Amino acid sequence: MRSFYLVIFMTLSLIAPTTFAAGKTELTWYGHAAFKIKTPNGKILLIDPWITNPSNKNGKDDLAKLDKVDLILITHGHADHVGDSVEIAKKTHARLVSTFDLGSSLATYAGFPKEQIGFDTQGNFGGELSLLDNEVNITFIPAVHSSSVTAENGKDLYDGGNPGGFLISVKNGPTIYHTGDTDVFSDMALIPKYHKVDVMLACIGDHFTMGPERAAYAVSMVKPGIVVPMHFGTFPVLTGTPAAFGAALRKQHVRSKLQVMSVGQTLKF
Repeated sequence: MRSFYLVIFMTLSLIAPTTFAAGKTELTWYGHAAFKIKTPNGKILLIDPWITNPSNKNGKDDLAKLDKVDLILITHGHADHVGDSVEIAKKTHARLVSTFDLGSSLATYAGFPKEQIGFDTQGNFGGELSLLDNEVNITFIPAVHSSSVTAENGKDLYDGGNPGGFLISVKNGPTIYHTGDTDVFSDMALIPKYHKVDVMLACIGDHFTMGPERAAYAVSMVKPGIVVPMHFGTFPVLTGTPAAFGAALRKQHVRSKLQVMSVGQTLKF
């Protein structure tokens, strides 16, 4: 029996260094709803990249440093989510991941390079894309909100299709759910039936999205390992706070770990 455990120990010792040596997924928050995901193989995804939002004091520098981006994911057409995507796309040649309607409007009215939009990266709710040589799978998740695209002149508004969120599964990494702007809705309970969510990026600001209480209920349905609050405090009207969100999670006996990120912080998985 002793020799049996010795063999197991030696086997685990050989396996462990390989597991430890594998690259990690990095998640960086730029404030508001803007995140960067770096995959274990170094691919770069941006979600709702308003890098120069008022919460990010280093926004201009952060934007200048983004010289390599593979995919830009945009949940809906509002300016605080489209953000700096057009400038980033022109500089890096990143491809756009969005619903077909949103992609069409961004190319037609907002100046997003048309050649960086195609059927390979466009989809709709319930659909799943396998991208970057199968390093990421992206599922389109609906949201309860609105969507319009601001033209290049900064004045005219055009239809942006239906709003949504993204479920991003990274090979050898976590599955991340970005809610986009949304209220809580009952179909969120279906998400963990198809994919175990490791990290949920949840809007909590209230007024334009769900606030802390409703966001906590959303978390109770999705059941992520970790929840990161976002889309709060950027403007005075977004009154939801991480403290109120934490209290709501405790009140509702939600077991997910609350991870409050600071602007510019990077988590590794």
